[in-house]
Amino acid sequence: MAYKTLEVREEGPLAWLTLNRPQSLNAMNPTLVDELRDFFSGLPSKHEIRVVVLKGAGRAFCAGLDLREPGDAPRGGVPAGLRAQRRISELVLLMRRAPQPIIACVQGAACGGGFALALASDVRIAGESARMNAAFIRIGLSACDVGVSYFLPRLVGASVAAELLLTGRFIHAERARSLGLVSTVVPDAELEGEARKLAEEMLGTSPLGLRLTKECLNASLDAGSLEQVVAMEDRNQILCAQTRDFGEGVRAFLEKRSASYADS
Repeated sequence: MAYKTLEVREEGPLAWLTLNRPQSLNAMNPTLVDELRDFFSGLPSKHEIRVVVLKGAGRAFCAGLDLREPGDAPRGGVPAGLRAQRRISELVLLMRRAPQPIIACVQGAACGGGFALALASDVRIAGESARMNAAFIRIGLSACDVGVSYFLPRLVGASVAAELLLTGRFIHAERARSLGLVSTVVPDAELEGEARKLAEEMLGTSPLGLRLTKECLNASLDAGSLEQVVAMEDRNQILCAQTRDFGEGVRAFLEKRSASYADS
């Protein structure tokens, strides 16, 4: 479909997904939510796309829900409100189910739903201007929304997560890096270059190995035991070992060259 609020640029196996409402700091209106759902729900069938970079146009990543365009949920009572809520919250489920790693480039504000999009990404890199918060609690709602209370304590620990969620405080780029919330901090102008470098390293791996690694990492977050994790790791290794790409990877290593994978 032709998007109104998203810009999608494909460079071979790398897709650049840009939230494109800069005049509203890329705040999430109903159209943006619907278009994000369409994009992320289509990723499992897009085998040619192997890595996605998520970014915001202009000076912000995403300022959260657009309170000037809230949709019809407030006038529709609880059933309509819950349906509208689920349309937003299911975005993070679609992102985690996507087989492609998602790299979030965070500059400026990443608030509320924008914070959730960053947390649901597999890797976060931040510009020096980045500032993130669970803004929901500052407008009379719970801070626990759109998967934030799931991802945040797993990334920064329970105490820091409680501090941020119970107050709605902003966390800025340098503190986010020190806590492991983001992988690196660079000047805003270098964000795209840093994301490209990271994506190219991912693209240097075998397609199946990359997909199964994301799948296993996600499952390990909720695994009930070490035995469950090791069983999935064993499965992944045996699956990958049966591919032609495994043989190519070994040959390339021994011959000291870059591998040429064929996803077969």
